[in-house]
Amino acid sequence: MKIAALFSGGKDSLFALYIAHQYGWDITHLITINPKNKESWMYHSVNIHLTKTIAEALEIPFISKTTEGEKETELDALKHLLSSLEIDGVISGAIASEYQRTRIEQVCYDLNLKSFTPLWHKNQALLLQDMIQAGFDIRIVGIFADGFDKTWLGKTIDQDTFEQLIRLHQSKQINIAGEGGEYETLGVNGPLFHKRIELIETEKQWKRDHGILLVKKIALKEK
Repeated sequence: MKIAALFSGGKDSLFALYIAHQYGWDITHLITINPKNKESWMYHSVNIHLTKTIAEALEIPFISKTTEGEKETELDALKHLLSSLEIDGVISGAIASEYQRTRIEQVCYDLNLKSFTPLWHKNQALLLQDMIQAGFDIRIVGIFADGFDKTWLGKTIDQDTFEQLIRLHQSKQINIAGEGGEYETLGVNGPLFHKRIELIETEKQWKRDHGILLVKKIALKEK
């Protein structure tokens, strides 16, 4: 099975990639769509500029395309890239977003490709635990919900952070996996990585009650 993986550099696309690897599928390309509209409903934008270097760390061929990120046309870039590849299907890290899943499926249907969403409707607490236990190094790089503060930017999702997220879920009803847009993540190491990502220069950008960790410079390091 030859597949391309939709890749944002975050935990969900990375873990979907990991599952595809466990299945023994041939992952031919990582695909990143870079939306000019940072409020895109379809594509992530926080630190999306790092995906090419992360692909190098994973040693998987990488292709990307920029889109305006407008709701009616933002799938055109994805369809254009997929149509140029000799693949059987596409894998994505959608967990609960019907908007994302159905639109990816429509693109795949139009191109006669299969759409795989191995994380779809999985227990989100268990998914985070699986990521931790598998050995992924995942950093929180964006926070956008009540209950978070600036100290969360740059946190590693380990067992302690997981328990803090559980408490926030109980007190503030946040989605544990951030599927409601509560937080964004960046994967910097794990079982698929041939080299690890070292964050060389970062900047916390905070606006009243939300913010991002802008990663300005990274380097590939031996594991």
